[in-house]
This record gives sequence, structure tokens and C-alpha cells, in this order.
Amino acid sequence: MRRPPSLTLRLTLLFSAIATVVLLSFGWIIERSLDKHFESEDIKELSMISQVVEQSLATLKPGGDFTRLKQRFDDLLVGHHGPRLHISNASGKLLYNSPGPDLSQVPLSSSPQSSGTDVQRWSDGEHNYRVQVRQIPGPGGPYTVITAVTIDFHLRFLNRFHHTLWLTVLGGIIAMGTMGWMAVRHGHRPLRNMVDQIGRISANELNTRLVPKAVPAELTELAASFNELLQRLEEAFNRLSNFSADIAHELRTPVTNLMTQTQVALSQVRSVEEYQEILYSSMEEYERMAQMIGDMLFLAKADNEQHPLHMETIDLESELHNLFDYYEAWAEGHQVSLNLEGQAQIRGDRLMLRRALSNLLSNAIRYTPAQESVTVRLRQDKESVNITVQNPGSPLPPEHLSRIFDRFYRPDPSRQRSGEGAGLGLAIVKTIVESHGGKIVATSDEKETRFNITLPVQ
Repeated sequence: MRRPPSLTLRLTLLFSAIATVVLLSFGWIIERSLDKHFESEDIKELSMISQVVEQSLATLKPGGDFTRLKQRFDDLLVGHHGPRLHISNASGKLLYNSPGPDLSQVPLSSSPQSSGTDVQRWSDGEHNYRVQVRQIPGPGGPYTVITAVTIDFHLRFLNRFHHTLWLTVLGGIIAMGTMGWMAVRHGHRPLRNMVDQIGRISANELNTRLVPKAVPAELTELAASFNELLQRLEEAFNRLSNFSADIAHELRTPVTNLMTQTQVALSQVRSVEEYQEILYSSMEEYERMAQMIGDMLFLAKADNEQHPLHMETIDLESELHNLFDYYEAWAEGHQVSLNLEGQAQIRGDRLMLRRALSNLLSNAIRYTPAQESVTVRLRQDKESVNITVQNPGSPLPPEHLSRIFDRFYRPDPSRQRSGEGAGLGLAIVKTIVESHGGKIVATSDEKETRFNITLPVQ
């Protein structure tokens, strides 16, 4: 896949393109305005001479002497910037022609109108002229008056001006492109500073945060998002570090017990019954390790979405009655009764939900005082199902409630009894509930502790 061009290059090219369009437009406008200015001045001068000629011809009587007017025309041309004048009558007879080019060669309009004007550019091969042709009525028929002014100076000035203008425009484009590149580079400096700060972050410095107020407004959202990412990474890294330490701690205890029992068993010759007792004790440690490893494997698969849900319609009332039958003997041993209120149906993974409810029930039975009862309430509406598991007992402080679903977390050391597991039961419950699109909340007061699960019906 081809790598896209850098932001600096793209912004510089965009800036240069805009500068090119703007400067070329201004250059074209200036050039056209100057051309129009010279043309307007030339037409004004030509019109002024033509008007004087028209007034002079109007004073000429039929059969009058044209010699007197020639002197007047000579004086008229002296007062302007080298104009040329050509006058002929209706029959084409030349009446007046000023020194210079032969204006009779100027092409006439195919349908000249009385007192009309025809301004055009014309060249005799050596010089360039702006020419006005007029048909002026008068004694002896209409007169054709051709007035011309040289525009060589104007053309030389415009050529030099055009050359200078377009060189200036080209230089301006180059200068604007260079300045645009410098501006973009300078504007990207905060972004480069952010990259440098991010590059210095390591696993030991995940508590580093960017300062949103220290970056431009356009990068504030990026800095805030990156800080949130760092926060999630830091929490995940801490959980992973604690998880690894807890795994080592939890595995060390049964392994140490197994090694101690084996060393004691090998220290002297024992009877078959004694060896069997040691093996039974070792089996309990193996079962505990197997349960913990199975729980960790389940959580790992759930984290990586490798545990697909097998959806089916589940009667929660029936499932809980089956669980009550399973835990009935253990509950009676703790002198704890089990109560179920309500009914509900839901679509979900039967085995996973059974495991979650089983963990909550075993946890509630374990911490319920004798002669008390564990109550499970079911409530269903059109959109959700609510499952509440509550049991009386000593309250949990708020600081423990916020972490009670963390892996390997136990609320207090006094609850770490032998055979209670590795502290993964509630973490598994939360994972199962969330995989079904629901949520679980734990609350505790002086009277009882409650676990409330809310699941969508579908």
C-alpha cells in the first residue's frame, strides 16, 4: 500500500495552490485594468480631435475653401501627442492628410453609420496605432474622418509591465509556498512535542499525562483522548501485574503444601493407610489448583472473546430450583435456608448463567449466619430481567464494594478461609453478566448484602 504524503507537504501544496490562484487573479485584473486605462485615454483623445474636426467641417459652406481648415487642423494636431488625421469626402477625394502613415489603408466598417464610431488597432508595419473612423455629415456630402494615435509607447510599457508583473507573481508564489511550509512546520511543533513526550513513555511511566491546556485548542481533544488511553493502559497493566502476582501467590500455597506433604511422607516408611491419607490430602490441593486454573482459563477466553454464547430460552425459576437442590445439603449444614421469589424467562447461555448464579449462591451461603436465609428475587418487564441475591451478614465497607469484582480480591483477611477458592468467583460472575449485555451491582448495609443483576430480555 502506497504511503500517503505528509501533512506538511499536503498543506504546503494546498497553500501554494491557493496563493497561485489568488496572485494570478490579481495579476490578470491589474493587467486588464491597465489595458483598459490606456485604451480609454486613447479613445478620449481620438474623440476630442474628432469632435473638433466635426465642428470645423460644420462651418464649411458648400463650395467653400478648405485651405483655411487645413491650417486649423495643423494647429489642432500640434496640441496633442502626435495624432494623425485623414479626411476624405463622399467621392473618396483626399481633403486632408497629416504627415505620417497612409491612413487610407485603414479598413473601413462595412456599414458605417452617420456619426458612428469605429475604434480599432492598426499597424502600418513599423508602428502601431489606435484608429477611430467616423462618418461626419457636412456640406458636400458625408466626410470620412480617420483619426489615429500611436500606441508604441503604451505597448512597450505594457510589455515591460507584464514581464515584471508575472515575474513578481511567480516570485510571490514561490515566497508564499516557502512561507507556507515554514508556517506549517511551526504549526506542527506542538504535535511533534506531543510525539516526543509520547515516545518517552514506557511501562514504568504509564502515570505520565499530557497537559491539554499546554497544547493548541485543535489538539486538546487528542491530548485528552490519549490521556484516557494511558489511564486504561495503566489500569490494565496494574491489573495484569497484580494478576500475575496473585497467580504466583495462589499457586505457591498448594505447591508448597504438596512439597511439604511429600517430604514428610518420604522422611520415613509409612503404612498403606498413611500413604492413602497423604494422597487424599494432595488430591484436595490438586482439585483446588485445577479449579483455579479452569477459572483463569475461562476469564482469559472471555477477555479475548473466545467464549461464544449458545443462546436459548431459559426459565430462571426452574434453573434456580435445580441449584437449590444442589446446594440444599450444604445450606442445611450451615443451618441456612434458601428462598425464591418471582419468575422470569430470558434468552442466554444456560451453562454460563447457571455458573454465575451458582457462584453467587455459594458466596451468599458461605457468609450467611446460622438460622438465617438466602433470598433470590426474580422480576421481569418488557425490556429487562432483574435478579437479586441477598443474604444477611456483616456489612462490606464501601471501599471493598468498588473492588469486590476484581480478580483475586477478597474483602478482608478474616474471610480467607481454607477451601474458599482463589477469589475469582465474583470476577467470573461479572464477566458472564457483561457478556450477556447486562450489569451487576453490589450493595451492603447493616442488615444485608445484595447482588443485583440486570439483563436484557433479548
